[in-house]
Amino acid sequence: MNDSSWGAPPQAGYWGPSDQGPVQGVAPAGPAYDAHNAQQTRPMPDVPAHGGDQDDDRGAARTGGPLFRDETPTPPHRAPSQNPQEPMSSAAQPAPAPQKKSAGRDLGAAIGVGVGLGAVIVASLFVVKAAFIGVITVAVVVGLWELTSRLAERKGIKAPLVPLALGGAAMVVAGYVRGAEGAWVAMALTALAVLVWRMTEPPEGYLKDVTAGVFAAFYIPFLATFVAMMLSADDGARRVLVFLLLAVVSDTGAYAVGWRFGKHKLAPRISPGKTREGLFGAVAFAMVAGALCMHFLIDDGTWWQGLVLGVAVAGSATLGDLGESMIKRDLGIKDMGTLLPGHGGIMDRLDSLLPTAPVVWLLLVIFVGSG
Repeated sequence: MNDSSWGAPPQAGYWGPSDQGPVQGVAPAGPAYDAHNAQQTRPMPDVPAHGGDQDDDRGAARTGGPLFRDETPTPPHRAPSQNPQEPMSSAAQPAPAPQKKSAGRDLGAAIGVGVGLGAVIVASLFVVKAAFIGVITVAVVVGLWELTSRLAERKGIKAPLVPLALGGAAMVVAGYVRGAEGAWVAMALTALAVLVWRMTEPPEGYLKDVTAGVFAAFYIPFLATFVAMMLSADDGARRVLVFLLLAVVSDTGAYAVGWRFGKHKLAPRISPGKTREGLFGAVAFAMVAGALCMHFLIDDGTWWQGLVLGVAVAGSATLGDLGESMIKRDLGIKDMGTLLPGHGGIMDRLDSLLPTAPVVWLLLVIFVGSG
């Protein structure tokens, strides 16, 4: 999810708090990468008090001094002009209408890409389960490539991509075939492969490289494995559909309520665009969607279980979004990639889904069994 989904965008040109505290005269927190409308908004140039053509009145009004168009001061009590051809002074002109809020992204491209991805996911989910496992695997590998590339570019951290990609694909398949036990074994073997692979290079930076590699293995493929574990149930396609629907509805609720009513920042130092009102919208929307989904899509599910599920999804999705925002702030980037027009990269779409997957899997197992 993006920061604009939660409330009004921060002021343009703001680069975040310094070590000495907030900069005077700017927004309280957050780097320039959160100011999605920074390119559309430009600071107003100063207008000279004299020497211009159309801005002399504005200059005089600002400085409190007389006009110097002809080196003759304007009489202080000049009567209003009766000539209809004479333009009104700037003081008599109506104030400009306030600008409408902008989401800071190409909404047309974002909607088109979102609809296309949704069609691919739904088609693969309900036609052949193995095809959806392939979709998860591709998303995991691309996400690992984006994360390791940004780490190398911004921090000089070289997490080995080859063992991560192979181990990540193995984790997804093992989770689908052997469940949680298979996922844990694949995770352990992937971490071991990262340690060994990095030994082929000089020892300088070994600790930070392998630490980043193990983190990447857990953050992306291991968490994604819980989606494959949901799919392995008899009603797995419907469980995954509930998971995706609740995540999307939660994001939509945060956007709708936060953008319209958002005033109080949720975590200004992490993501200045998010508001408490947006969080309340995410919870409310997800609870309603959860009650409907559990009643109509999940066998033996009840509406109150859906309410609990909705609260849990809204909370985990928010934490996931904030977690990736922390990573991007540390790296000094706006998006993890550019593969998805209007969205950013794959990781910018997976940020809220990854931590939500184990939460939904666990609650569904508790409520209706493993299937």
